[in-house]
This record gives sequence, C-alpha cells and structure tokens, in this order.
Amino acid sequence: MKSNLRGLIRSGAILGSFIIAFSACKSKKNAATPIEKNSGAVELTVPFSSKEFYSDKESFRAKSSGNSPDQPTARKIALQNAKSEMAGLIQTTIKKVTDQYTQQRTVGNQADFNNKFEELAREVTNQELVDVRVIGEKLFKEQNNTYTYWIAIEANKQTVMNGIDKGVANNKKIEQDYDKKKFEEIFNAEMDKLAKERGGN
Repeated sequence: MKSNLRGLIRSGAILGSFIIAFSACKSKKNAATPIEKNSGAVELTVPFSSKEFYSDKESFRAKSSGNSPDQPTARKIALQNAKSEMAGLIQTTIKKVTDQYTQQRTVGNQADFNNKFEELAREVTNQELVDVRVIGEKLFKEQNNTYTYWIAIEANKQTVMNGIDKGVANNKKIEQDYDKKKFEEIFNAEMDKLAKERGGN
C-alpha cells in the first residue's frame, strides 16, 4: 500500500514538473510574439514606385525628393535632385553605347572619339534637362512643420537621340566616324537592357 502511494506521489511529481516546464516554454513563445509585432519597424512606401515611373524602352525616368521649411524651395530641391539622377542615367547610357560602338566599328582615333562623345553627351543631357517633363508630384507636411516634396520626371529617348545627331553634325571630328544607323541600333539595345534592369516595359 505504502509503495503504491509512493509511486503515485512520484508520478504526480513528474507530471507536475512536465506541466510546469511546458507552461514555461509556452509562456516564452507567447512572450516573443508581442516583441516581434511591436519591434517599432514601420514599412514605408516610396512615392512613384509603380512601373509607369520606371525607365523603359522609350523614356528615361527618375524621381527624388527635397525637404525644406519653405514649400517652393522643397519642390526646387526635389526637381534638382531628380534632374541630377536623370543626368547620370543618360550619360551612363550614352557612355555604354559609345564604348560598344567604338568596339564594333573602325574608328580613326578611338580615345579622341570617346572623349569628344562624352563632351557631346554632357551637352545633350544639359539641354534635355531644360525641357524635362514632370510626370508626378507629391507633397507631404512633416511633424516638424517642414515640407517634403517628391517629384518624378521623364526624358524621351528619341529627343536624346536627336540631340546627339544634331551635336554630331556640328562636330566634324566625330562626324566622319559616326554611323547614325549603327549607333541608334546599339542605343535601342541599351535602352532595352535598362528597361529590364529597372522593371520597365
């Protein structure tokens, strides 16, 4: 009788220990959930992130923001930042096209041609940015009473190409080595790559 009683007590103690351990584990799991949910991280959506604001086969596109206590100044900063991004995008693309062009064509002085074309690219880019088209604008009032302005801009591929053709026509040193059809073919292929990289169509 006594041995049976001791066995029951021992079994009860083991069962009790198991329940306490299980409860502790469960409590730890439950305690971790609120920490994960309340980590303080907030998902933010960047304006103009949908596909229509990506560069595609026909257009260069860029976006940026500006912040200032003055609303017009915030817009001016945003536009300037977006133009700076656009300029880098256009010039990088033209450089890639020029490098490929000189590798595929017989050019008299390759280094001189590339340098002249880089100068031309800067001129074309600067001219294009004067007439850049704004395709999206958003204004936010911050908690500290400043303004954050987001702006998206677009430059047409053909307008850039026309500017290159015009610049080449005015520069006899690079005109003699310039094959418009071949250059445009490489340019279009590079725009296709840019569209795929940026998610455009």
